[in-house]
Amino acid sequence: MTIYFYKVSDPYGCFSNFSLHPIEMKGTSWQTVEHYYQAQKFVGTENERLIQVIRETQTPMEAAQIGRNRTLKLRCDWEEVKRQVMWQGVLTKFLTHTDIQSILLNTGEELIVEDSPTDYYWGCGQDRTGQNQLGQILMNARQEIRQRLHRK
Repeated sequence: MTIYFYKVSDPYGCFSNFSLHPIEMKGTSWQTVEHYYQAQKFVGTENERLIQVIRETQTPMEAAQIGRNRTLKLRCDWEEVKRQVMWQGVLTKFLTHTDIQSILLNTGEELIVEDSPTDYYWGCGQDRTGQNQLGQILMNARQEIRQRLHRK
């Protein structure tokens, strides 16, 4: 049975980057993975001041709106590093919060799909032909966490 997720309020909503599960990356606290991810778009750019602005926004939606603003210049290597940035944020979230780590591990070997109707890169898109990169990262995080627990 494929596990679909999208909204925080839905079953498996903790898989969403908008879920209110803070992370710490390199000594900096972030309210959500979305806050962290969107801010990383501006590292080393003329818009670097937006990192703190995004960090302090009240909601992940506000963070996303700033980061998705197409008039703002992103870091030149963003397309090359965005998947790694997402991986680091998602893995950290599930290593930090054992309650949702259990939910992830309890998905067994099921396919996990971000059921975004508009995102064909991170999600499956309206017609479910998208790349589902976020789902792939979640399944990789599930495997990584299992390996780490097995080594203990």
